[in-house]
Amino acid sequence: MSFSPCPDPVLGDADSVAAVETVIVPRAVDLGEMTVRRALPSVQRQMVGPFIFFDQMGPAEFLTDTGIDVRPHPHINLATVTYLLEGEILHRDSLGTEMTIRPGDVNWMRAGKGIVHSERTGEERKHNGQRLFGLQTWVALPAAMEESDPAFIHHGREELPFAEDTGLSMRLVAGATHGLKSPLQTASETLYADVALTSGTRFEVEASHEERALYVLSGGLLIDGGTYESGTLLVLRRGDAVTVTASGDTRFMLFGGEPMEGPRYIWWNFVSSRPERIEAAKQEWAKGRFDTVPGDEVEFIPLPENIGKPRRAVGGRSFGDAGS
Repeated sequence: MSFSPCPDPVLGDADSVAAVETVIVPRAVDLGEMTVRRALPSVQRQMVGPFIFFDQMGPAEFLTDTGIDVRPHPHINLATVTYLLEGEILHRDSLGTEMTIRPGDVNWMRAGKGIVHSERTGEERKHNGQRLFGLQTWVALPAAMEESDPAFIHHGREELPFAEDTGLSMRLVAGATHGLKSPLQTASETLYADVALTSGTRFEVEASHEERALYVLSGGLLIDGGTYESGTLLVLRRGDAVTVTASGDTRFMLFGGEPMEGPRYIWWNFVSSRPERIEAAKQEWAKGRFDTVPGDEVEFIPLPENIGKPRRAVGGRSFGDAGS
């Protein structure tokens, strides 16, 4: 298995050095228990493949008797993907699922026509304290799947393909790359991988997916003479393999896939191809028409007020201005 077979870019050749199409510096969002860095959606780019939301959680240190307490809240027409690097989160949802999420696991919750879930620190972890570091992403569903039945899919880290080479390790969360294929069944072509490189190691991002991006978790990457540090999202040029080199010991997420067949709209926790569906979901939540979460029925996050209209989101494809 070779991870860096492509040639170096030619200096002075604009076509060979424009590997990074867009650079996004996430904005900080204070959630009370901790600060997250929100990379998608952004002004520069709202989607990469099916990914429409990309948050880095932490790293945050929780002392004894503290933790995260994300009360029950709803989603529609999307799938949430939780991936942890450190710590644990207790997931509960309206299907009756109760799952402790641990580093290296993938937890894919398909909201479909509607689901409610909570994310909290379990009592043992809360008692002992913990360091929490991870990613919360949302993936839009194809229009034909938006109103599908909700589901929760879990694969432990031992089920996910893992490759090691000199200076490199990679766990494939979703999709296929470098001869590996994840067992996770996604609704559309999706790529998601956790890659770690030692200083100076090179890695080729294959051109097999229409849209690809890198999110640098730690260390830094050298790409065509540019250096990109941790906490940076890099949308790559389409159509070509891109070689990256670690400027130090580095860890990053590689993600992307096939874009949706049309624009999506996002408002609070709702994503849909139809703005009117979001309006309906708002009313359903306000009137208590979503299912409750077994074991977590008392609290909930109320519908927010005065946060504007649903925002139109697209990736690299253009769909014109209709409906914006």
